[in-house]
Amino acid sequence: MRRGWRLCVILAALVVHPPAFANDGDAGSGGDGTEFGPLSLRQVSDRTYALIGPTGGRSAENHALNANFGFVVTGEGVAVIDSGASPAGARLIHRAIQHTTDQPVRWVINTGAQDHRWLGNSYFKARGARIVALQATVDSQTAFAKQHLERLKTTLDSQEAAAIVPVHAEQPRTGDRARLALGDRTLELRRFGDAHFPGDAVVWLPQAQVLFAGDHIYVDRLLGIHPFSDVQAWRQAVHAALDLGPEVIVPGHGSLADPEKARAHTADYLDWLTTEVAQAVENWEPLEEATARLETQAPAKFKALRHFDTWHRTNVNRAYTQIEADF
Repeated sequence: MRRGWRLCVILAALVVHPPAFANDGDAGSGGDGTEFGPLSLRQVSDRTYALIGPTGGRSAENHALNANFGFVVTGEGVAVIDSGASPAGARLIHRAIQHTTDQPVRWVINTGAQDHRWLGNSYFKARGARIVALQATVDSQTAFAKQHLERLKTTLDSQEAAAIVPVHAEQPRTGDRARLALGDRTLELRRFGDAHFPGDAVVWLPQAQVLFAGDHIYVDRLLGIHPFSDVQAWRQAVHAALDLGPEVIVPGHGSLADPEKARAHTADYLDWLTTEVAQAVENWEPLEEATARLETQAPAKFKALRHFDTWHRTNVNRAYTQIEADF
């Protein structure tokens, strides 16, 4: 019911080891990765790769690829995890794949409804790929498509924006879990609850113990809560994803991470935020007072994250509104 209400209201060649994560720096900055426009290629396990984008905002220069993507090479083709915000962005992802393997792209898996998770689908579909997503994700993509297209018109080059055609999975998977046997690799598409966007999901590689976390997990930068985000469901979903026991996490935004870093930058923040805001609501503390207090009292590790000054007050405000409505 809450999910439906909110939708209506807002109509590289080396295996990366955990010690290297802290040195990845701002995404797209190079390091041990080959760069493809704003994206930096990193190998995270056998035949499994991440494309790390910048942690700043969308721009025409970065093709709205201010997020992370990935791909898995199988014996029968490549599975792409998220397709970028436009055909031009998808082409950069494809260049990185072609740099790594001569296998064709056979599948594109969408983990969410935000623009850079799926608006490059048309590029890969035109080249024979099958789009894979959960029904809840497709429902959310449909609800937000017009909003994303209008926003991208003001961000991207006009020709690039005009080339975007929303394309969804033709046969979305029902339920919250889908096992994908792709060539000789097994992937699991899992949904633990709404997060940054309704319908957000993760891709889990059980044999490799690699988690492509989509917009569940942010590192290096502070996450952002939208009016349609479900802060309490997001908190639960992050913990459920971490309970899978990944060794390597490709977050939705930020550098490659181990569970400790992911927990510190995302799970701990959502735990602290929801606990503090719930207490403020229970104590009848006015919204403005609670917002000012929680900005001052935020732990230093959160204040050190990029975009804290931009997003934290908004996060408190929106968390307060949501939690108050549930009391």
